[in-house]
Amino acid sequence: MASQLQDRLTTDENLLLMQKGMLLRKVKSKTWKKPRYFRLQNDGMTVWHGRQARSKAKPTFSISDVETVRKGQESELLRSLAEEFPLDQGFTVVFHGRRFNLDLVANSVKEAQTWMQGLQLLVDLVTSMDQQEQLDQWLSEWFQRGDRNQDGRMSFQEAQRLLLLMNVELDEEYALSLFQAADTSQSGTLQGEEFVHFYKALTKRGEVQELFESFSSDGQKLTLLEFVDFLREEQKERNCAPHIALELIDRYEPSDSGKLRHVLSMDGFLSYLCSKDGDIFNPACLPIYQDMTQPLSHYFINSSHNTYLVGDQLYGQSSVEGYIRVLKQGCRCVEVDVWDGPSGEPVVYHGHTLTSRILFKDVVATVAQYAFQASDYPVILSLENHCSWEQQQTMARHLTETLGEQLLSITLDGLLSSQLPSPEELRRKILVKGKKLSVFEEDLKDENEEEETELMLECQNDTETKPQLQELSSWRKDKKEKVVTCPPFCLPICCQTIDQASISKPELLLLSQKKSNPIVCPSLSDLIIYLKSVSFRSFSHSKEHYRFYEISSFSESKARGLAKEAGNEFVQHNTWQLSRVYPSGLRTDSSNYNPQELWNAGCQIVAMNMQTAGLEMDIHDGLFRQNGGCGYVLKPDFLRNAQSSFHPERPISPFKAQSLLIQIISGQQLPKVNKSKEASVVDPLVKVQIFGVRPDTTQQETNYVSNNGFNPYWGQTLCFRVLVPELAIVRFVVKDYDWASRNDFIGQYTLPWTCMQQGYRHIHLLSKDGTSLHPASIFVYICIREFLEEDES
Repeated sequence: MASQLQDRLTTDENLLLMQKGMLLRKVKSKTWKKPRYFRLQNDGMTVWHGRQARSKAKPTFSISDVETVRKGQESELLRSLAEEFPLDQGFTVVFHGRRFNLDLVANSVKEAQTWMQGLQLLVDLVTSMDQQEQLDQWLSEWFQRGDRNQDGRMSFQEAQRLLLLMNVELDEEYALSLFQAADTSQSGTLQGEEFVHFYKALTKRGEVQELFESFSSDGQKLTLLEFVDFLREEQKERNCAPHIALELIDRYEPSDSGKLRHVLSMDGFLSYLCSKDGDIFNPACLPIYQDMTQPLSHYFINSSHNTYLVGDQLYGQSSVEGYIRVLKQGCRCVEVDVWDGPSGEPVVYHGHTLTSRILFKDVVATVAQYAFQASDYPVILSLENHCSWEQQQTMARHLTETLGEQLLSITLDGLLSSQLPSPEELRRKILVKGKKLSVFEEDLKDENEEEETELMLECQNDTETKPQLQELSSWRKDKKEKVVTCPPFCLPICCQTIDQASISKPELLLLSQKKSNPIVCPSLSDLIIYLKSVSFRSFSHSKEHYRFYEISSFSESKARGLAKEAGNEFVQHNTWQLSRVYPSGLRTDSSNYNPQELWNAGCQIVAMNMQTAGLEMDIHDGLFRQNGGCGYVLKPDFLRNAQSSFHPERPISPFKAQSLLIQIISGQQLPKVNKSKEASVVDPLVKVQIFGVRPDTTQQETNYVSNNGFNPYWGQTLCFRVLVPELAIVRFVVKDYDWASRNDFIGQYTLPWTCMQQGYRHIHLLSKDGTSLHPASIFVYICIREFLEEDES
């Protein structure tokens, strides 16, 4: 496939034009629109851009970072500029992870088609590459970077510079010996296969060779039975039959003669170890493997908070792109904060702040289009409804007309059972969560008022916000009716005449939390079937007065307090009714809390600010990496039993505790932290973190290796004891040691304890945004066993 890429680069008309370069207009906002010269590099994997054709260009993106290319008509930003730029001349480059899209406008429709078709061709080629083809392409990219004068040859001086770029600082004499050994033509330069030999000498895996020879009788190959022994003894694949080992040999042995003789060479063995079969994540946990026929309350549900925001909660941008991103990542519960808008059309934004507004109907249309691209299991629209009666009717109309058959508007089979339906029963259905009218029950106060109260408690010691809080409190006391007007300090925002500099951040924070309490119109109420929002008073009150189809929301602090004070009651409550937890209103930067603490109590809808990368999102992504990434993960049985005695603060697992032994062996091709400094080479260390119930939450780390991110060797063993492995999440993070400041992040990988494979495994690292850092990895040995008391001694 790598050769196919090279062929296309020399024959495909679009790619040839892209390599020559083209002037495009880069669009960041309605006011930022600047011409830039874009060019596809000769490796076919990197796009560079500069102010002019001959100006110093800088790398813009790698093809491997691109998810897809969209037409200009599908871009929210380009549509807003349709009067200025023809939409068919625009296109959008969509990246994996949390990286912002790149909107571009060409000078003609033909030029736009050139880039759209060319980029999509490259994306498709890269996506279809196998492991060896990816390595070949990666080597080609490095050769292009190292060959400074682009003469197709690499001198020793160029090779020395390349070593620093590749994150390794070698002794010059040793580097020269490797270079001369690879220079079989004795030309003083490296070409083609000579460079490949140089790379192989650099990456010689002594630790893998030693492991290979320990199972090989002649040190040259593994016979079929020797490979079976390795898989059973070291990889703990107890049920490995010879036919399974034979399939692996056929898959990873590069030589045809080896395949015919049913043997695995050293190269084939290394290829297996670096593959998905040799990955730390158990392939059996990758597809949907869990029971999907249990009630919704028995699952952790991938959930988003303030889904419409792609920035902070005070001044950030609202965009349908937020919904596209999270739905394509498997999110199954999205939040829609709806307010009265102009011309009778409801709008979505973070109320009473300076965040931008988007039309509710555009959000609904986006959900309709993307709801089931990543998963067939149900999507929940969590409505925060602040609209007037008339605009609620408009909301109901958009929901019914746009979603059509996707919208669940009646109970299954027209009947009301005694428990929530299952994800399987609700396949490809969209459910609405919100307030619902009822003739049989007393309407309870809006849960949004509780959010307001929680915020006041969090702010009560803040001297800046106290005056506004007192004013807001007195305003509330004077308010005798449910008709909502604004307190004095809110008026400028409601009138939309505010100057951004004229109001303080604490005031904006308060205004963003002030909620209206409208009466729900019947047409909207009728669309809420299994997810009626009710306020939480106590667990006993819920048990006595609430039904299984009602759902309560909790601030992170409220939920955390309940988990500590009444953890077992919370667990039992969450076996029959859904709970939604949302981030503190003080998180104006859209930061996140640790979701693990809430999952430990069985909370299903633990909403995250998914636009914000970091440790908390790594934990979240790690849990939902399993089960096909479908957005639903079955809770452990002790969190599904209504009579459970489990308490998250005083945990006793029904299963036995386990011990984990992790030998951190080596690292491979770790990326540079400071790419702007060629001579800057990392000093990597590996930290292993366990997140679970409080006694299980811990971390340990290795020593650092000086000046080597290319092939560092640690050979250190870390040991952990875990009481409740069914709830544990394991995070491997590689950092660059710095004695003078905080260690810099290099890469990470996070997964559930229950999805770890034992034995010799590679951990393929991800960036801070959750995208692949291929071929960066760490090589480890994993051993999990039942914990014995003597293990403590």
